[in-house]
Amino acid sequence: MRIPGRWHLRSPVDAQGQLLEPWPFTEGLALDTKRVIHFPVNPSGSALDFTLASFSIPVVNGRVASLLEQLGVVTSEVQLIPAVVEGQSEPYFVLNTLQVIRCIDDARCDEVLYWLPEDNRPDKEGQYRDVSGLRVDPEKIGDANVFRPWGWTVILIVSERVKLAMEREGLTGPRFVEV
Repeated sequence: MRIPGRWHLRSPVDAQGQLLEPWPFTEGLALDTKRVIHFPVNPSGSALDFTLASFSIPVVNGRVASLLEQLGVVTSEVQLIPAVVEGQSEPYFVLNTLQVIRCIDDARCDEVLYWLPEDNRPDKEGQYRDVSGLRVDPEKIGDANVFRPWGWTVILIVSERVKLAMEREGLTGPRFVEV
């Protein structure tokens, strides 16, 4: 939201406008999507090459897709799922990450909160509730280029290699913070 006049992609819907469950796009699994994914735009504004739609779903245009293919991360680390963005004629894709890595370095983060028994959410107990000042343990990442951290999958992490390539291309939309 830091780019003035930019568009905002809403939650994904099918061709009939029915909301699609957003969480499968954060689980690190290849998806077999039979339905065409649509993204309503509101507010409208300047289109971006890389956008986080509602629920932190990465949506990219053909420039980003082509770059990721050149970098060799498509099929092994990401799945590009065709999508339709309201008001756009060019192809867009959901950037579905295929890796979730247990790599958060709790001790180096600014603050880490967990779901506790007194929160009355037994389904979430022991999981991350909030992570501020995210830091990761590089030794746990290995040679991964695109992934989400286990337990805090609202974040998308890319390697320095991918970051530099995106910056060289002058892509609009991505924001990089060292973790």
